[in-house]
Amino acid sequence: DVLKHLNEGVKYFTERLDYHFNVDFDGRKIVGDDPYDLMDVGYGDGNPKNRVKDESHGTHVAGIIAAERNNGQGVNGVANNVQIMSIRAVPNGDEYDKDIALGIRYAVDNGAKIINASFGKSFSLNSDWVFDAIKYAAANDVLIVHAAGNDGLDLDDPENPNYPNDQVDVNSNEIADNVITIGALNGKYGSEMVASFSNYGKMNVDVFAPGAKIYSTMPENEYEFQNGTSMAAPMVSGIAALIRSHYPKLSASDVKRILIESGLSSSTSVILAGDAEKSKPFDEVTKSGKMVNAYNALIMASNMSKSL
Repeated sequence: DVLKHLNEGVKYFTERLDYHFNVDFDGRKIVGDDPYDLMDVGYGDGNPKNRVKDESHGTHVAGIIAAERNNGQGVNGVANNVQIMSIRAVPNGDEYDKDIALGIRYAVDNGAKIINASFGKSFSLNSDWVFDAIKYAAANDVLIVHAAGNDGLDLDDPENPNYPNDQVDVNSNEIADNVITIGALNGKYGSEMVASFSNYGKMNVDVFAPGAKIYSTMPENEYEFQNGTSMAAPMVSGIAALIRSHYPKLSASDVKRILIESGLSSSTSVILAGDAEKSKPFDEVTKSGKMVNAYNALIMASNMSKSL
């Protein structure tokens, strides 16, 4: 098991060096795309399916949200009777702003009510394209649930930006009220409840959700434990799906408010980035100071919907 994790770590960092940080790598030549022309949309092969077994990220995320419940197999998704729209927008290397912007618009135009964004990066050359897409989603009442990232960093520090987001910079106002950013929790309460890998921030992380050792679906009818804010975000997307399924009159901004305000509060001192010297009260590392709670969220949603 230790060797497996070591090999996974080597593979992860090798791919980051070979693709993410390699300025000479240009995967767009393969698909015939100009990533700096937003109007150039005729690229890719139109096939959203994974090509190799280890391309499992999206499958794992989708299972957390919507794996069939109570069928005696695998796992129970957070929400039942919801539809997943699979959009393959992130290549093996860096996700391009163009792909994210077009992916958001595609989801909106094809009826999505919630967009789970389990991806991110620390720089954005064409962030205005993504900002415009986020505003487009807001105008069409679509909620975007974004993973805070797995670097163990304080996102309130201007040196630690995380894209996509809903702010021009870490100190500016939100450009729209339809984006919620999610940090990751461990499976136990107390000083170690914030996952060591999770980013955090009093101004830039809205709420936390379970994201460590999450068991979910994998390609070829298999299941596996994975870690990350990528796993925490779909927990929240699943709760949002429950709310929007049962209370369709609630807007995206209503659902965001519910997810934030209905959580469980805590002011316990928590260790950040696995470093005890970085300990802070939990309510100082997230805007809400809360952990999501599906039961409370549905009660609040019910009460809010009665006034509409």
